[in-house]
Amino acid sequence: MPYALFYSLCPTVAENETRVVIVPPGIESDIPAGEYAFCEMFCDEPGCDCRRVFFAVILNNNAVAVITYGWESPAFYAKWMRSDDPADIADLVGVGLNMASPQSQLAPLLLNYFETVLLQDKPYIERVKRHYKMFRRLVK
Repeated sequence: MPYALFYSLCPTVAENETRVVIVPPGIESDIPAGEYAFCEMFCDEPGCDCRRVFFAVILNNNAVAVITYGWESPAFYAKWMRSDDPADIADLVGVGLNMASPQSQLAPLLLNYFETVLLQDKPYIERVKRHYKMFRRLVK
């Protein structure tokens, strides 16, 4: 499955609605000071309905993590994949680091932040799902 930046098809919405986490200098945090943009990427394969997002976490114009999130149930992914292999399905459900992408030393910290803070922000997650639908409507 090829993934493309949400920005590539919806630049105005992406500019206004991409989540940026600012960690100010001098604050006590596991994550170093900086501005971390969680740039959404969705599958741009026509006909696909994987209901997943990849977040390229960008710091100083460099990807420091690629986080995956599949928001549907294991049953959905089993049907979608036409597979009942638990390992295949486990890779699609929930959050994780994309093993096929380079990851920096910050990646595990950013994954933890995503799970404990961003994933708990229900309006944000609903916004990501809305972005997915917008993006998929434009993929022909």
